[in-house]
Amino acid sequence: MKVGVFGSEYQADKQSIIKRLFEKLREQEAEIYIDSSFYCFLTDALSYEPPVAGILVGDEFDLDVALSVGGDGTFLRTAARVNKQDIPILGINTGRLGFLADIGSNEIEDTLEELFKNYYKIEERTLLRLRTDERTFRGYNYALNEIAILKRDTSSMITIHTSLNDEYLTSYQADGLVIATPTGSTAYSMSVNGPIIIPQSKNLVLSPVAPHSLNVRPLIIPDSYTITLGVESRNEYFLIALDGRSEIFPTGIELKICKADYTTKVIKRYNHTFYQTLREKLMWGADARMK
Repeated sequence: MKVGVFGSEYQADKQSIIKRLFEKLREQEAEIYIDSSFYCFLTDALSYEPPVAGILVGDEFDLDVALSVGGDGTFLRTAARVNKQDIPILGINTGRLGFLADIGSNEIEDTLEELFKNYYKIEERTLLRLRTDERTFRGYNYALNEIAILKRDTSSMITIHTSLNDEYLTSYQADGLVIATPTGSTAYSMSVNGPIIIPQSKNLVLSPVAPHSLNVRPLIIPDSYTITLGVESRNEYFLIALDGRSEIFPTGIELKICKADYTTKVIKRYNHTFYQTLREKLMWGADARMK
C-alpha cells in the first residue's frame, strides 16, 4: 500500500507520537511517501529521519491513502493537496479539538492495523466552489469547511447582498457571512451560532457574523443551490477566506458559490460515529459535577 504522510510543522512536542506512526507503517510494510515540508521539519527541527520511499513535491502524486497528522487545519491543507485525485484521507489528531482528525494518539496502532486489513468506511464530504468573473481567487478555489466573506481593517460593517438561485434573499449588514458545508458546520459556522448538520445531509448553511439586526438568523438551504453575493464596504475592500486561506477583493465583484463537482473522501473507523464525536468533542451530556 502506498501511503502519503502530511503533517503540521508546529508539533515538536508530539515527536513520540510521530515516531510511533512511522514505526507502525514500517511494521505493516507500507510504501511510505512524505510531504516535502513535513519531511524537512522532521529532519531539521526534530533530527528524525523517517523511513520513506520518496518525497512528495507538488500537487500530483500516486497514493492509495493519505495520512493527515495534526489537527483539523492540517486535514484541510491535506485535502487541498489531494484535490480531485480521489485519494481517501485519514486524520490522526495530535492537536486539540478534532472533527476531521478524530483518531487519537492512543488509537494509532489499532487504526493502522484496520487500515491495512481494509476494515474501514469512507465518507464522502461535500466541498464548495467559488467562482468570480472579474478576478479569480489566486489559490485553490474550493473549500471543505466554509467560504467566509468578512470585513477588513475597519470597525465598519459590510453589506452582503445575497441571492439564492438568482432570487434575492436579503442584504446582510454584518461583520461577515459564513457559507458552510455539513463538515464545516462544526467549525467557524458553529462559533457564530450556526446549527450543527450531520455529514450525510445534503445541505449548506448561511451563518451571519455579528449581524446588525437581531432578527437575522442562520439559514439552511439545499446544497444544489447557487449562492450569488455582492459586497459593499466603506473602504472598498473585503476579505474572502476559503478554509482559512484568505485574499483581499475589491467591492463590486460578483461572487458565485456552489457545490463542487467532486467530494473529499474521509476514512473513518467502524466504531467511530458522528454522534460519538459530538459527545466526546463537545462534551454533550457531560456533567461537570461528576468526577
